[in-house]
Amino acid sequence: MPHLAKVQDAAISPVIAATEPFDLTTFTNGGLSNDQVSMYRHWRVRILFATIFGYAVFYLVRLNFSVVIPTLQAQYGYSKAELGMVVTTFAIVYGAGKFLNGFLSDRSNARYFMTAGLVGSAIVNLFVGFGESLLFFSICWGISGWFQSMGWPPVARLLTHWYGPKEIGTKWAIWNSSQPLGGAITYVLAAYLVADFGWQSAFYVPAVIALVAAVILFALLRDTPQSLGLPPVEVYKNLVHKDDVKEEVHASSRELLRLVFTSRVVWLVCVANMFLYIIRSSIFTWAPTFLQEMKGSSLVTSSWQTFGLEIAGILGGLAAGYASDRLFNGRRGPVGCIFMGLLALVLFAFWHSPGSVWLDSMAMIAVGFLIYGPQVLVGVAAADFASKKAAGMATGLTGTFGYLGVAISGVGIGYVADNWGWAGGFTFFIGSAILGMLTFALTWTARAKVLDK
Repeated sequence: MPHLAKVQDAAISPVIAATEPFDLTTFTNGGLSNDQVSMYRHWRVRILFATIFGYAVFYLVRLNFSVVIPTLQAQYGYSKAELGMVVTTFAIVYGAGKFLNGFLSDRSNARYFMTAGLVGSAIVNLFVGFGESLLFFSICWGISGWFQSMGWPPVARLLTHWYGPKEIGTKWAIWNSSQPLGGAITYVLAAYLVADFGWQSAFYVPAVIALVAAVILFALLRDTPQSLGLPPVEVYKNLVHKDDVKEEVHASSRELLRLVFTSRVVWLVCVANMFLYIIRSSIFTWAPTFLQEMKGSSLVTSSWQTFGLEIAGILGGLAAGYASDRLFNGRRGPVGCIFMGLLALVLFAFWHSPGSVWLDSMAMIAVGFLIYGPQVLVGVAAADFASKKAAGMATGLTGTFGYLGVAISGVGIGYVADNWGWAGGFTFFIGSAILGMLTFALTWTARAKVLDK
């Protein structure tokens, strides 16, 4: 079939721009042909799987530094505040990179963009294992932050182009399983590598895995439906009539800035994400240390407890996405508000619980469930409010604010814990959860414009 041949050629053509027009005359008044529907189903599943796989591997070469912090303290005598500076350096570069790479990803082919970021992260990890000084760690981990920031924006671009606004909350939550899955594997793998082969192996082994995974990711990914000769997802999901569809072109720089920076709700989501990430990054960075110092857990036990947090995060993300799609009809604010309020209560209970392995494990599970729910909704809400043309930039901006929170949690929580103990740290976490709850509440009625038409 000539049309299918054209589509197959488009599927393997290494185009950088994802704006190839499609001919509306090829689509009958009855909608998409059976072949086109079949292609859409195939590629939607494939894109979702590929992004889950790819982003999970990003975490293998990101969270491994958190696992080696106790070892670096013991071996080189570094304080929490000193090692927190390494985390803060990463956060600053990563946060700025998310915004800038969000802008670039909206104007690039997601397949190339995401793969390049993973390769760069893997190469930097190979270098980290050769260092000992704080300056070396900070420089390498800062460079890693830039490559890591190339992972999230193309994912946002892909999801918003392949899934419609009435389903994206749930699908985004399914994709978000990549983060707790990658984190869980990292915590356990890195802990065993450190225990058996030294802390350097926690960087070498994940780096090699990431390089192999980058080849697989490149083979699996494609860009937008239009790059494969298909119409936009709004046509596939019957949200708009095919005759009303115009050729998709990249938004201009001015339009991207307008869509993102003039949206009050996008700014509110950014602030909510900053408070969320203060807690999220603090828990992920310092949980192994806190569990060993305050709760008496061993290195391996604390890693398994953090593993439970990550797995519970998958369920939390799914619950939040489903609730926002079905129970609140596309509104993300109410669910984020409820989850953050419950998170404040759980953190208080975790802080005051006795040092029991099972109680601590259950608390970590609850924290993971409640953290990942709002995290899913932040990305979905930003894409909803800014439109899919600016999805990468909007989610990149929320990421920038999120990593302002990470910067605070790195050196800030390290300093607080050194001077006021973990009581001071948990007071800070709980206050952040309450402020995040109030900010989400201000977006209670907002949702994607297409759902209001």
